[in-house]
Parts: sequence; structure tokens; C-alpha cells
Amino acid sequence: QVQLVESGGGLVQAGGSLRLSCAASGSIFSINVMGWYRQAPGKQRELVAVTTSGGSTTYATSVKGRFTISRDNAKNTAYLQMNSLKPEDTAVYYCYMVVLTGPRMAPTHYWGQGTQVTVSS
Repeated sequence: QVQLVESGGGLVQAGGSLRLSCAASGSIFSINVMGWYRQAPGKQRELVAVTTSGGSTTYATSVKGRFTISRDNAKNTAYLQMNSLKPEDTAVYYCYMVVLTGPRMAPTHYWGQGTQVTVSS
């Protein structure tokens, strides 16, 4: 089993910055994908940013140029640096990983518990 633990959410004024972290622990052989999604009240969960073990990165159009996703493979940790935050960035942010628990195991999807990010105007 694999657990994802997020940290770094909070309340910030518009224009400010926050850095989210997501640490994976448990039976981990490799992590193919690390990413962040968010869900605002009354809205569907949406992709924010994702990065693969091959180095490719994808961002939602709404966060390009403001958010940066990174990963520390040695620590099994994903980060999301969020700059120039806007009130519309307010949401619960969820960490997402696709993990291999063994060399011949099928990839498994895991989600963090979510961390609240609130941006005041």
C-alpha cells in the first residue's frame, strides 16, 4: 500500500505564493506520474499540473507561467510552487501519483487527502 501526504496549503492574499508538497510512502518501486489536481466548490476536479518520470510536464492553461511542478525522486515527493495567486485559484488541491509497487506490477493510481488553498482578494 502507498500513502500520499500533502502539506503547504493555507490562506494567502492575491498575488502571493504558496508551495505544496506531497510525500509518498509505502511499497514503492517507481513513480511514473506525479501531479496535482484541484476542486473548487461546485466544480469538477481539474488537472493543474502533471509531470512524468520521462520529464514531460503539462499545465492547465489557467496556471501556465504562474505554477511550477517539480519532483524529487529520491524522496518520492512532488512539489507545486504557486506564484501570483488569484482568488480563482481557491480550491482543495489533491496530489496524484501513478506508482509501481514492483518491477512486474501494474501501475496503481493514488490520491492524497487534499489540502485547502484559499486566496483572498
